[in-house]
Amino acid sequence: MTNDKNLPKQLITIGFLGAIAVALGALGAHALKGKLETGLITPDLLTGFDTGVKYHMYHTFAMLAVVLLKIKYDSKFLNWAYHLFFWGIILFSGSLYFLCTRNLYGADWLKFLGPVTPIGGILFVAGWLCLAISAIKKA
Repeated sequence: MTNDKNLPKQLITIGFLGAIAVALGALGAHALKGKLETGLITPDLLTGFDTGVKYHMYHTFAMLAVVLLKIKYDSKFLNWAYHLFFWGIILFSGSLYFLCTRNLYGADWLKFLGPVTPIGGILFVAGWLCLAISAIKKA
């Protein structure tokens, strides 16, 4: 059993990430969908935004699972998984949010974020591998 003093902070972070994912999902479903007729948001951009929201929420749940696992089985690999999932959300989902909405606020220069998205995806994969390694180490 662990006595990790970071658990409350991690749960707070997870709570905020979950709330942000729900709010952005509602934004995409309502406000952005309503902009389709303007041409500033295309169906592909809306789909990209939705992908960002889905991965954001999936990995928020993954972070929660990691924190709950850490209560019983503390592992440096679980710590790594938590942080990799967090930064994956920031880079993968965050870049998609900006890339897919940049036309709405005339920020075409945000195209530079294109290569950031796959870096975030790699962090997600690394987080899942760390989760697997933590289990292998406990087996």
